[in-house]
Amino acid sequence: MEWLNTVIVGSGPAGWTAAIYAARADLKPVLFEGEQPGGQLTTTTDIENFPGFAKGILGSELMNVMKEQALRFETKVVSEKVTSLERIEGGFAVVAGGVTYHTKTVILATGASAKRLGLDAEKALYGKGVSACATCDGFFFRGKEVIIVGGGDSAMEEANFLTRFATKVVLVHRRDAFRASKIMQDRTLANPKIEVVYNTEITDILGVDVGHVTGVKLRNTVTGEMSERTIDGVFAAIGHEPNTALVQNLVEFDEKKYVKTEPGTTKTTVPGLFACGDVQDAHYRQAITAAGSGCMAAIEVERFLR
Repeated sequence: MEWLNTVIVGSGPAGWTAAIYAARADLKPVLFEGEQPGGQLTTTTDIENFPGFAKGILGSELMNVMKEQALRFETKVVSEKVTSLERIEGGFAVVAGGVTYHTKTVILATGASAKRLGLDAEKALYGKGVSACATCDGFFFRGKEVIIVGGGDSAMEEANFLTRFATKVVLVHRRDAFRASKIMQDRTLANPKIEVVYNTEITDILGVDVGHVTGVKLRNTVTGEMSERTIDGVFAAIGHEPNTALVQNLVEFDEKKYVKTEPGTTKTTVPGLFACGDVQDAHYRQAITAAGSGCMAAIEVERFLR
């Protein structure tokens, strides 16, 4: 039976960075790209906050550059989704594409998925005025008006952040009260650039025919009244879901259902299993922090094996 040194599950910035470091350490890593090679960044157009790209770079292009770098150091890439991960004596059994691989260690880099509004137009216009990350995309809405959907602390934080760029931020919430902390509510309600609209939900996003967001259709959740509003951007701030199905019965999770890691490391509660990127980071969720934790995971794998 052939045993691999390490298997990397996921092909976002965390996974590719882990692959680069593991390959350079001569660990001969095998990386499984999954259903969405490149992860969330492939749904983002311009990335202007990743160091080293003064003029910005497309999300898909950044992932391709990272992949090329990993391949240069002889990372083996398998274009399959891992469907099973089990702990066995001596390491782990990983199943992908009907093939079972045996590995001494695993780096979990499956990321997290932003919760979406569930509209057809939302998918068509993602990266064309629709976003789930104000920190990533706020700059592109300088001098424009945007809508943000949500009622928790994240929605409040992103609404306030967006006022640095947008002339107006419309905060839409389907209920008559927010669930955010009082301090965040107070800060939001006191911001003159934020308009709050309660008891309202977006039923459609306009602009598919022209290739960018031009407005939204709104429904009052109490009266059922419909209306339209001209707008330049739509942000969903209704939470993220870490992609943890593969390890549901294997590791421990934190209070937000993200993979629990030892503080300051990528070590999970299972020896030999390391988690990096958004699957274990509920706080930052940035490409650069994911890449940094991928580096950490590879170094920790090397030390674990040694």
